[in-house]
Amino acid sequence: MLDCAIIGGGPAGLTAGLYTTRGGMENVTMFEKGMPGGQITQSSEIENYPGVTGDITGMDLMMPWPEQCQKFGLKHDMIEVSRVTRNKEGVFVIHKADGSSEEALSVIVGTGSAPKRVGFPGEDEFFGRGVSTCATCDGFFYKGKEVAVIGGGDTALEEALYLAKICSKVYLVHRREQFRSAPNTVERVKNKENIELVLNAVPDEVYGDAMGVTGLRVKFNDGTTRDIEVPGVFTFVGNNVNNQVLRQADGSFLCDVNEWGEVVVDISMNTSVPGLYAVGDMRIAAPKQVVSAAGDGAVAALQAISYVDEKVNG
Repeated sequence: MLDCAIIGGGPAGLTAGLYTTRGGMENVTMFEKGMPGGQITQSSEIENYPGVTGDITGMDLMMPWPEQCQKFGLKHDMIEVSRVTRNKEGVFVIHKADGSSEEALSVIVGTGSAPKRVGFPGEDEFFGRGVSTCATCDGFFYKGKEVAVIGGGDTALEEALYLAKICSKVYLVHRREQFRSAPNTVERVKNKENIELVLNAVPDEVYGDAMGVTGLRVKFNDGTTRDIEVPGVFTFVGNNVNNQVLRQADGSFLCDVNEWGEVVVDISMNTSVPGLYAVGDMRIAAPKQVVSAAGDGAVAALQAISYVDEKVNG
C-alpha cells in the first residue's frame, strides 16, 4: 500500500513528491501519464519565479524538478488515473486506465486545468488548422504573418507579447475596454508597436478554406462588425478544471467542489475528505502561478505526512 499517491506531475505534484519523500515517506508514487512539468513547460519566458533571472523558458525551469524529486525516492508511474475512490476503511483506491488499481493511505490531486473554448462558430472546425490555445507551440508557424489573440487576462496579454516578437502584427481582441491583467503587462502591450487593440469586441466567426483559417470576424458592442484577415487565431479565455479523477460512478464527486468544478480546500489544502488534498490550478482561488502551485504541493505534503503518521501510529 502506498503512503501517498500523487495524481498529476506539474509543479504542485512534483513539489508534493519532493516534500513527502524527503519528509520520510518511503512509498510515494506520482501518477503522470506524460512528461512531468505541467502547462508551464509551454511558456516561452519566465520572469517572475523567485531566484530565476535572465531568459528562461518554462521547459528550462521545470527540467531539473523530476530528477530532484526522484533522488529522494519518488516513483513515477506513467499511466493515466481514471478515478480515485475511498473504501469503508478510509483507504483510497487509485483506479488506473489499464484496469489495475493501487491502495493509498493519502492522496494529493494536482491534475490542473485545460484551456476553455470560446464557443464562436468555426472554432472547433478550424482547431489545429489556424485556431490554437498555445502560442509557444504554434506561434512559429505564423512567423512574419498577422495573427489575432482573443482574451483579456494575464495569459492572453503575455502570449500576445510573445507572438509580437514572431509575427508582423497581433490583433488583441477583448470584450471590454479594460484588461484584467497586471498593470505592467498592460503597459507593455499598449507600448508594443505591432499590437493593435480591438476592444469592446467579441469573436463572431472564424472562417477559412481547406487550407485553414483565413480570417476572423469580430462584433463590437454597438452591433457593427469587422473582418480581420489573419491565418492564425489564438484563444486565451480561462480554463476548465481537470477534476474527472474525483468523479464517482454515480456522478458525484469524492469531495466538495464549487459551481465551476474547482475543489474546495482550506488554507492547508485539506478537502472535505480526510487524507485527500487538492493543489494547484484545480483548487478554489488558485492564483495559477508556478510559485503558488509549488507552495500548495509543499503544504499538502506536510499535511499528508502528519495524517499518515497519525493513522499508522495512532
